[in-house]
Amino acid sequence: MLDYTKFQQVFPATIQSPYDRKLLQDIDAHRKTLSGVLFIDRVLRALGIAKAKVYPPKTDNALKQLHQSVCDAAMSTNHKLSLFYYILLDCDGANNSRYSSQDFVAACGLPTNYQLFMQGLWYMDHLEFGTALEYVSHPSLGPDFSDDVIIALVQHAPEGDYTLPLAYFTSVQPVLKSSVAVKLIFDAMSRTNITEALLYSRTFPDHAREQLFQKLITSVVDASKDDEITMQASELVFLPFDATEDAWFEDFLSNGQGRTLKRAKDMLLGRRIACDRFEELTKYKANNEWAAVLEGIKSGVEGHLE
Repeated sequence: MLDYTKFQQVFPATIQSPYDRKLLQDIDAHRKTLSGVLFIDRVLRALGIAKAKVYPPKTDNALKQLHQSVCDAAMSTNHKLSLFYYILLDCDGANNSRYSSQDFVAACGLPTNYQLFMQGLWYMDHLEFGTALEYVSHPSLGPDFSDDVIIALVQHAPEGDYTLPLAYFTSVQPVLKSSVAVKLIFDAMSRTNITEALLYSRTFPDHAREQLFQKLITSVVDASKDDEITMQASELVFLPFDATEDAWFEDFLSNGQGRTLKRAKDMLLGRRIACDRFEELTKYKANNEWAAVLEGIKSGVEGHLE
């Protein structure tokens, strides 16, 4: 059984440090891309190793110091092995040695879920988000660092494609603690699946729920062009709101900040049509999308009154 306290057993002499100038530059660039904090930085800090710039170890002596710091830290053995495993993932492919990260886990018995988690974070740190998702969303893992994963995946979604963050959220079902993470994933839902966004908003207490509901309306209305109602806007007005949401919808677009939105009146009109509140429609003028529907309703209502 490997003795992780022995440096040479964790990092054999046959392994050369992978931290050449190019890799160090890449790691620095990745850290900047991820708002100045890598996931390995978060892990080290969470486990009590808060010394600045401990990763990456730029010299052999720095690697020895990091090894000793991990050994001395008050953390579980599996956490210590996980940190060493992450460093060895850097070594894979950068050495001609036959020794690899997989040799290490075979020798030390690091549980599979720890391997999956660290591999996922390693890929996140290397901005390989699609591959990272295969690991960090594994059913055997908990939602550790889920806020940070969501933030990274949404902020780096290519051209508004939120497939990865939404897939992660659906698979892991994390309870997000950060308001930034909640805002980002809700915005992603609002632009992709407004029904999912509405259902998610209902998981929050009333005050936060109302704020998210208003954000959903704003997101959908803002997406509408000057001369058209989007499919999402049409879908929104026909959603099965509960009584509270109906009241919020009416108040936000009639009296609240939403009243200044360009399509506010059209949304109110559409909601009245969706709810069969035809008697309220005779005072409205509609744009091209609703004009034919509205005129037909007006004629029917007026004919019925006669």
